Amino acid sequence: MNTSKIDRYSLKHYTRMIISFFGSLLVLTLYQYATLYLKGVVDTIIGTSFLIAAVHQIGYASIVGVLLVFPFNFWENLRPKYGFNLIFVLLIILLIIEAMLISYFCTALVPLGSDLLGYSFEDIRMTIANSGGLSFSLIIGVAVIIGLFFGLYKLTSKHYHYISRMYPFTIILFSMFIMTLFLEGKPIDHNKTQYLALNIYESSTEDTSYNSEVEYPLIKTKKTENVLGPYFDLKKEKPHIVFIMIEGLGRDFVGEGAEFGGYTPFLDKLTTKSLYWENCLSNTGRTFGVLPSLMGSLPFGKSGFMELEKYPNKLTLYGVLKNNGYSTAFYQGTNSAFDNVDRFLNSENVDFVLDKSGFGSKYTMQAEDAAGSSWGYPDKELFKKSMSLPRNEEAPRMEVYMTISTHEPFIPPQPEVYEKKAQKILSQGPYEGKTKKIIEKNSNVFATLLYTDEALEYVFEEYKKQPGYDNTIFVITGDHRLIPIPQRNNLSRFHVPLIIYSPLLKETKKISAINSHFDVTPSLLALLDAEYEMKMPKKVAWMGDALDMNQDFRGTKEIPLMRNKNELKEYISGEKFYSNGNVFNLDENLDVHSAFGGSNLETKLRSFKSMNSYVTNNNKIIPDSLAIFSVKKEKFTDSEIIWINSVYNGENFDKVYMKARALAFKKEYDKALLLCRYILSESPSHIDTKVLMGRVSVWSGDYASSIKILKECIKMNPNYIDSYSALFDVYYWSDRFKEGLELIDMVEENSSSAHEIKDKINRAKILARKNGIALNKRLKSEESPI
Repeated sequence: MNTSKIDRYSLKHYTRMIISFFGSLLVLTLYQYATLYLKGVVDTIIGTSFLIAAVHQIGYASIVGVLLVFPFNFWENLRPKYGFNLIFVLLIILLIIEAMLISYFCTALVPLGSDLLGYSFEDIRMTIANSGGLSFSLIIGVAVIIGLFFGLYKLTSKHYHYISRMYPFTIILFSMFIMTLFLEGKPIDHNKTQYLALNIYESSTEDTSYNSEVEYPLIKTKKTENVLGPYFDLKKEKPHIVFIMIEGLGRDFVGEGAEFGGYTPFLDKLTTKSLYWENCLSNTGRTFGVLPSLMGSLPFGKSGFMELEKYPNKLTLYGVLKNNGYSTAFYQGTNSAFDNVDRFLNSENVDFVLDKSGFGSKYTMQAEDAAGSSWGYPDKELFKKSMSLPRNEEAPRMEVYMTISTHEPFIPPQPEVYEKKAQKILSQGPYEGKTKKIIEKNSNVFATLLYTDEALEYVFEEYKKQPGYDNTIFVITGDHRLIPIPQRNNLSRFHVPLIIYSPLLKETKKISAINSHFDVTPSLLALLDAEYEMKMPKKVAWMGDALDMNQDFRGTKEIPLMRNKNELKEYISGEKFYSNGNVFNLDENLDVHSAFGGSNLETKLRSFKSMNSYVTNNNKIIPDSLAIFSVKKEKFTDSEIIWINSVYNGENFDKVYMKARALAFKKEYDKALLLCRYILSESPSHIDTKVLMGRVSVWSGDYASSIKILKECIKMNPNYIDSYSALFDVYYWSDRFKEGLELIDMVEENSSSAHEIKDKINRAKILARKNGIALNKRLKSEESPI
């Protein structure tokens, strides 16, 4: 049929489009199962699960067909061909969305749900870019989908006489949709677009009203039991505490009996020399929640504690230890603005934060993936950098690491070396069946595990050379389980090892009782409080309690689990596990088994959601009187807020920075500084904004403030050349020639981009020489003893 001669499209043509739409969905489903089969996740491509998925795609195509038939008829009657073209484009867009969601599912092994609402556009862009990226293959994929849909539509013209008999098609579509409502399915079976839409709707309409009269429901008056005390021989001086949070380190990869064991030999050995909890749970299924849970035993909020627009008063290990004389630090090789890590650390007045921006030219970033993106610095580079930094030997230290190498795209340095080692372990190990197949299909993941394990061994050896090593407590755990490797059940993604190692330990122990990250901070503080004169809060509001030290398996705790941002669907009570409306019994391996009889876990989860919403939205975790660091939020007047809103309409901070920069160039310094203050109140690590503030200060004649700000920028990011460039100008304008000469050594030592400001470096050298500073410096060097 020559469609170019058609004056107006009828319902018969619409029927052909919907059938082509379903055919395309079926091909995408086939792609999903083929991808999962090649990764070793599923045993077969065409099976019962695929057939159930096909029925669900019929249901989705049916509801789309029912919903779009009305606009099709309306526009086609209003203006011929408009309705057809509109629906054709809409169906293509829906297919592209479904293809992207299926690709996400094949990587993360969980469908994208309401957690999408918990991420900013910038977070999503960064995650996609660093997990494979928006490469040329995406353009090819879109072209294939359009070609597939158009091809199927053309194909239906050959069977037009059969399709014409299906009128009225809408009744058939509606009947098919009703049928799928009674068909049980799992995430793998569902249409991913429909799952996302329903998930967002359920999350947005959920009732979380709080009905209790207790103003601060989390406040505890009972002291946490010192369960760690009997295992430690503490010294007179307070111990240093080092946390290492390892990306994706699930229990399935570490310790005796691990399903995918053998790829973390150093950690395996460490578990036998430590207090080792084999059944610990991360309270969130993604990295966004590990800091608040592990360091603060804090509730989640709607999308994770660090996503809260305004932080409520809180207590954390960082704050309590800093209040007791500890020097505090945080180290990571990625961007600290991601997931608002910088904002959370800033709220606890952490003394030093190292992130991707602060490494300098001596360190090598993780190799770029196929799309040309890199998360930042791999684990060994992170540890090398941290160990090169000066440490305050007078004060006890609390240091926290967050690694990144064991995250997509799994590219360790020298990948061929580690893949060869991984292959050797596979060939010599007791792996068989599905386990062996999964390791073979994900060799890059296991190679990266080996690399990270070697990096951990390196940092422990380096700590042994540090003063105070024999008075250090190390806490090692995973933020969640590796996502790309198939999971046994819905609890697997939370199941992580918890290892406390120290030269101060009197004995080692393997503990099988169920615990969670919520219990770590209360237990460590109870240990310190029992031995030292600590300034402790009179009352606390921990989500957890003392770690259960029982050697045999048991469950005694109430543990809420947040799968993703906005997805609070799991709950543990004792040895029972609630997930997606089902209740299971747990065994000693944290495998799940169907539970018979009723359970009140759904009620407990609902009650927790209400309390969680109440305390985080109304600043009711602890009262002001108990806060160590009260919430410090940059204050703006009503008129300032109105003006800020008039120029900032929700764009990302890079765009609003450009507006501040434009205002500064127009010499509207007050407005430029106001925008800068606003940006830094929301994103403290936005270094371009801080540099701009330094420049505006000197343009306004305030040299002292400018120098202070720019020095802070260099400390924050020793590699960033703009900070040096601005400071060279300030020293030049204020005749600080000696400082300019000293800055040359600093920029050449720390920045790989010193050549970009060669003119300013040469200017500083000439001015210093004219003033005799270079000569004096050389003579002083010559007079030094050999």
